Amino acid sequence: MLKRTIPSIVALLLVVLFLYTGISKLMEYTIFREQIGASPILHPIAPFIAWAIPLAEFAVAVLLFIPAWRLWGLYASFILMLAFTGYVITIVSFSKELPCSCGGVLQEMSWGQHIVFNSIMTVLALTGAILEKKRSKEQDLNNTTHNIASM
Repeated sequence: MLKRTIPSIVALLLVVLFLYTGISKLMEYTIFREQIGASPILHPIAPFIAWAIPLAEFAVAVLLFIPAWRLWGLYASFILMLAFTGYVITIVSFSKELPCSCGGVLQEMSWGQHIVFNSIMTVLALTGAILEKKRSKEQDLNNTTHNIASM
């Protein structure tokens, strides 16, 4: 029961996070693009990134929402959150004065709080993926056993 519930709860949290941040970025697209452009790392590809990140967040939210694709969504969430966390750590190494380009209420966090929040969400995505993979394997094994017993 817990192996099914935990990945579902993690997926729901991530869906809310990605939809919220994606919508926030698109609602304030000009500001988001300018903030991305202020990044010494992303400046050369800011126009592309300003569209790619919200679209990626929406795509991952769809994967998480559909039970058959949830495992892929959890993997994608882990990779996305790992990339976001790595980016924040890298940015903090360059300058603590850069604007946050995350969108919505999350803009109010300090860089340190972002690292903690992103790290927690990264661990949750990984935990959800591991548990979903185990549940999926057990379900496949049960289906195979049931099919053999039915013959």
